Formats: sequence, C-alpha cells, structure tokens
Amino acid sequence: MKLFSGTFGVRTEAHIELVNVTPDVSRLVVKSGVREGIALVYSPHTTTALIINENESRLLSDLKGAIKDLVPWNKAYEHNLIDDNAPSHVVGAFLGGSVGLPIARGKIELGTWQSIFLVELDGPRSREIEVKIVGE
Repeated sequence: MKLFSGTFGVRTEAHIELVNVTPDVSRLVVKSGVREGIALVYSPHTTTALIINENESRLLSDLKGAIKDLVPWNKAYEHNLIDDNAPSHVVGAFLGGSVGLPIARGKIELGTWQSIFLVELDGPRSREIEVKIVGE
C-alpha cells in the first residue's frame, strides 16, 4: 500500500469565489503513482469549503448567489466582535472542508461534468490545500 501527501497553494481574488482545483489534484494523483485508491482533498481553513460541481460559468455565478443567500451576511454575529467573518465560518461549516475521491487507473474519478472547487468565503487570501492519497 502506498501513502502519499502533497499540498498546493491557491491565491483567491474575491470575497466569495469558486476556484477549480481539479488540475492541481490530478497532478498530485499522478505524482503519487497510485493506480487504485482514494484521494482526500482537505482545506485547513475554516472560511473555505470544498465542493464538487459543474464548471460552467453561469452555474458558478448561481452558486455564488446561493452562498450569499445561505446565511444573513449582515447579522450581528457574536464572532464578529473578534473577527468580522462569522458568516464565512458558518457557510464553510455547512459546505464542508474536504472531499474524498476514488482513484482508478491512476486518475481521479469524476463524472463527465464534475470538477473540484475550493470555495473561498473570506477572500482575497492565500490558501493551501492538502491532498492525502492511499492505494496501490
């Protein structure tokens, strides 16, 4: 059994942004040499999320709008007394900070229209994504 760990950086440019990280994850899977296994993609940032969805510009715009509608962004959250980003934490918790993907024939398995997105909720910022790969 092989175990592989890798990271890559992402620089976001907007407060709420979806960044396609599929090519970065795919490069690490190839680098790992794992032909059959599992890749865990993880964001160690509590104001980001990771999702799988279609990489279509109008849908990405719709997703950004839906993210803004998930929670009230102008509410008087208690955490905002410390750091003015409570809604980013709340949405990040709802969406989740990791995705697990099967690896088959040395590639991540995604549906025809699927891509992996880092969801920035408190940008712009520099982020780091961790990928753990296990398999044969």
